Amino acid sequence: MVQNMFRTGFLVRATHTLLTWVITLVLFLHNTDLRKCEERGELLLPILFFLLVVLSVLLYFAVSLMDPGFVLTDTVKGVQGSHEEMESMIPQTSTPRLRRCGYCLLQQPMRAKHCQTCKHCVRRFDHHCPWIENCVGERNHRWFIVYLMVQLLALLWALHIALSGISPSVTWELWFRVNGFLLAAFGVVGVFSVVVGLLLGCHLYLVSINCTTWEFMSRHRISYLKNCESEENPFDRGIFCNLWDFFCICRTVVWEKMYHRTTTNSV
Repeated sequence: MVQNMFRTGFLVRATHTLLTWVITLVLFLHNTDLRKCEERGELLLPILFFLLVVLSVLLYFAVSLMDPGFVLTDTVKGVQGSHEEMESMIPQTSTPRLRRCGYCLLQQPMRAKHCQTCKHCVRRFDHHCPWIENCVGERNHRWFIVYLMVQLLALLWALHIALSGISPSVTWELWFRVNGFLLAAFGVVGVFSVVVGLLLGCHLYLVSINCTTWEFMSRHRISYLKNCESEENPFDRGIFCNLWDFFCICRTVVWEKMYHRTTTNSV
């Protein structure tokens, strides 16, 4: 883990951490609701906000440094035997053959894709996120969404706190001088709130239909989807089952079996 921190993503992670704590410090030092609570001896809200920020930073590093589901061997977890045996179990008339990656030369499980930034194929690849400098895949996707939820909550709370500290002044020049840091914090937090909110909404929608960002954006180029109808998703089991499986079932899924079962039932 320590070695991962000092890869190419170190600068991004350091910037994220520094920006988070600078904004938090600004909110605590100015005459905001946090400062007023401290002066009255009411420490519950300041402590809760501080713990929420700490939790968001810990989740950020967990998602950033976590293995997203790299495909390191030709062995598909959850299936006994070789790939030849697995291919004989799955009729090739209804399921596209497993393809070998042209970059790492490993056989790709269904829904996997090679990330040229990470130099690995990733199981149930969603996208490569430059802000966490890591792929989002089968192993860390649920934690990525949990991180977005916590981050959005912290950002919205920070927006409210920043607004509470903006004080009036007799002139515009004095007003900007007095509230400059709070206004800068408010602007940064506002932009990130919009971005995180939109990102969270998109991911929750895609999870609810059991689709990844890569599949949604590149459907026409993916072998196991391009021959399906425009509204057809062979992995969709309904909103409740999709959300339950995504958030509550921690296991590696053999998507080839689900694909074959779905296509067989639809005939």
